[in-house]
Amino acid sequence: MMRSFLILISAATVLLSCGNNEQAAAPQQPAAIDSTKLTAVQWLDSTVNFGSIGMGEKIEVKFRFKNIGTQPLTIQSVKAGCGCTAPDYTKEAVPPGGEGEVTGAFDSNKVTEGEVRKTISVVMNTKPYPDHILVFSGTIRKAQ
Repeated sequence: MMRSFLILISAATVLLSCGNNEQAAAPQQPAAIDSTKLTAVQWLDSTVNFGSIGMGEKIEVKFRFKNIGTQPLTIQSVKAGCGCTAPDYTKEAVPPGGEGEVTGAFDSNKVTEGEVRKTISVVMNTKPYPDHILVFSGTIRKAQ
């Protein structure tokens, strides 16, 4: 009887503590976007086909862009779609008319042979939308 009571108390404690954690972990509302600081982007390269490489080769893909708006263009974040790509990007603000780039160092050791299609997500202060998806693809051959 006492053991059943202790199990019931333990279960209730776990359930109540889980409910509290969910409230504490609730996402916060994003900060309001200042529409006067938005600009426009033209991707000069939004897709890249690197052709065919041997398994184990490392390459770098480049995606160039131009600020075609009236405000400085800034990149808030760049994330690779997988662990086989290490992204990098132009860190400083790109003035109107200026150009920048996003790069991806791709390591074919971390994928299987055959056709590959990978993505890099970019968030910028651009209108009409801030999110951009860059795509690179190619073929991985067996190592000789």
